[in-house]
Amino acid sequence: MSVNAEWIAVDWGTSCLRAWAMRGETAVAEAVSGNGMSRLGRDGFEPALLELVGDWIGDGPVDVIACGMVGARQGWVEAPYSAVPAAPLPVPPVRVPDTGPRLRAYVVPGLKQVKPADVMRGEETQIAGLLALNQNWDGVICLPGTHTKWAQISAGEVVSFRTFMTGELFELLGSQSVLRHSVGDGWDADAFVESVDDMLSKPENLASRLFGLRAQDLLEGQDPNLARARLSGLLIGAELAAARPYWLGQQLAVIGAPGIAETYATALRQQGAFVTLADAQDMTLAGLSAARNLLES
Repeated sequence: MSVNAEWIAVDWGTSCLRAWAMRGETAVAEAVSGNGMSRLGRDGFEPALLELVGDWIGDGPVDVIACGMVGARQGWVEAPYSAVPAAPLPVPPVRVPDTGPRLRAYVVPGLKQVKPADVMRGEETQIAGLLALNQNWDGVICLPGTHTKWAQISAGEVVSFRTFMTGELFELLGSQSVLRHSVGDGWDADAFVESVDDMLSKPENLASRLFGLRAQDLLEGQDPNLARARLSGLLIGAELAAARPYWLGQQLAVIGAPGIAETYATALRQQGAFVTLADAQDMTLAGLSAARNLLES
């Protein structure tokens, strides 16, 4: 089936390029490639995008609204951070200069926090999507991933946020540390919850508990799948302990891919928190639609 996009939505991360052909606020086609920001020089972005979505473009030019690391200093165009407190999309997307006749490309700026120092790119678009779909929503949004974000939302603004490298630590410890010999690919729900509780009560024991996973394998032949769940529970539990002021007693939304979002929701619900789940792709498309509307206002 041939597709003629009214506009193109793009989520362009470090390792992946994902695009959707849009008609209004509805995606009618999707395409993905491995041409993330880290693989491209400044001159490589437009060819990589056209290779992926060129068949969606008719006579042109077509608007492209992109979020993510494509707006970093090493990206297609640097989209300067806006300082919080601010709306998730406080300014219109930045126009990419010198594109060919088939595209008008724009990049959504990220957000920055001066003290304590923090930045986000891409998550602001998902936050904007959730707020666009849920008018007058106040509370805290958790965006789990390689670098998990916690954002405090009030009166339509991101008031403050914090980033935790939990996902990256999980990957590094499971694949490059001594724990790689003990961690499997499966899961044990009870072990995960127990480890979360352990860290929430004594987060200062994290480093010791981590090595305990290796010791239990050597001395007791611990199930590798159970070890993986415990590793995740220890890291997420330590994160929840540090982020307690963000989530305790707050209205919570978790935006993420189904697997990781449900993992965080399970940990939070175990602590008595009320959590609403929101799909990351849906929020990204709603946020990019909101960014596009800023160009028309």
